[in-house]
Amino acid sequence: MSKEELIKKALEYHEKPKPGKLGTKITKEVSRKEDLALAYSPGVAYPVLEIAKDNENAYRYTNKGNLIAVISNGTAILGLGDLGAQASKPVMEGKAMLFKLFADIDVYDIEINTKDPDEIIRTVKLLEPTFGGINLEDIKAPECFYIEEKLNEIMNIPVFHDDQHGTAIVAGAGLLNALIIANKKIEEVKIVINGAGAAGIACARHFVDIGAKKENIFLCDSQGVVTTNRTDNINKYKLEFAQDTSKTTLEEIIVDADVFVGVSVKDVLTPEMLRSMASNPIVFALANPDPEINYELAKSTRPDVIIATGRSDYPNQINNVLAFPYIFRIALDRRLKKITKELKIKMSHVLAELAREEVPDELKKLYPNENLVFGRDYFVPKVMDKRIMSFIRGKLN
Repeated sequence: MSKEELIKKALEYHEKPKPGKLGTKITKEVSRKEDLALAYSPGVAYPVLEIAKDNENAYRYTNKGNLIAVISNGTAILGLGDLGAQASKPVMEGKAMLFKLFADIDVYDIEINTKDPDEIIRTVKLLEPTFGGINLEDIKAPECFYIEEKLNEIMNIPVFHDDQHGTAIVAGAGLLNALIIANKKIEEVKIVINGAGAAGIACARHFVDIGAKKENIFLCDSQGVVTTNRTDNINKYKLEFAQDTSKTTLEEIIVDADVFVGVSVKDVLTPEMLRSMASNPIVFALANPDPEINYELAKSTRPDVIIATGRSDYPNQINNVLAFPYIFRIALDRRLKKITKELKIKMSHVLAELAREEVPDELKKLYPNENLVFGRDYFVPKVMDKRIMSFIRGKLN
């Protein structure tokens, strides 16, 4: 399909037969006047009184326990940048659709027309009575870190910034399996992360949580390696992974690296850089739609490469949808107040374990041109794997 055809089909999909991707449905019988008396006046007064006695009764008598808000201010929409709150709505509707499709979670998408982090925090906090959880999305770094940290401090429902943690959880699962294939230990490998925004820093933190050594992780941004003596384009979140090194460029720091994770821009990892990496190099080129190195180019440059991308048309897609619906399903089922570091670690291990399981014929039929046997071409679960929800519930509940 050409780009022109894709644009035409995508716009028609969103416009017809009814604009948008979301709607609402009534979940109770309302065919008789007696039903209306129960649903609204006078019957509705009684759950109101019960909730007034104890706010926890909202989970019993309303949809709060299965309702998530997907919230954005549109400052970091996909790879398109700051296009504003209104322009983020198609993405937020799409995210809501995925919540429903994969975990049967109801969602309202909310677009907030402000770039002031404190205004966002105040607005989201005021919405707490409505929702069982908050999914923050497409809010640029470093503001996203501050917003999520503050909301988790002041709210009694889970707040999860998917651009950070969803990416980190799935990349963590992929890394655990790629290291098995490469026959390397996580505590020994040298990791280079290119992209020091929300996803890059979250991946660095999560890799440490699952066993990597912080001193072995090198963070790069558009100006090169984040070092301890750098003074420009720096913030406290980047400084968390600043290293004392004289190497200042990606080209220099990638030499002998075991792992490259790109959450940045296309074509930044050159064939020469890939050749300079250690044996069985692990490359997660996650820029979308064009990765940090072309998949075919990487495979021809280093036949021993173990590679994942963010694209669905190549093996081993690192896709947030493998994480966010299911982690919220667990949070809602358990009525958690926070999504903890421990839960995120477990999610990575469970997803990694699933990819090592034998794949059913039903799934193989959906991917007829792929060899779905654990190894270089299959070490991340497929998005359409219907086992994911039950597998995660069985391991985490």
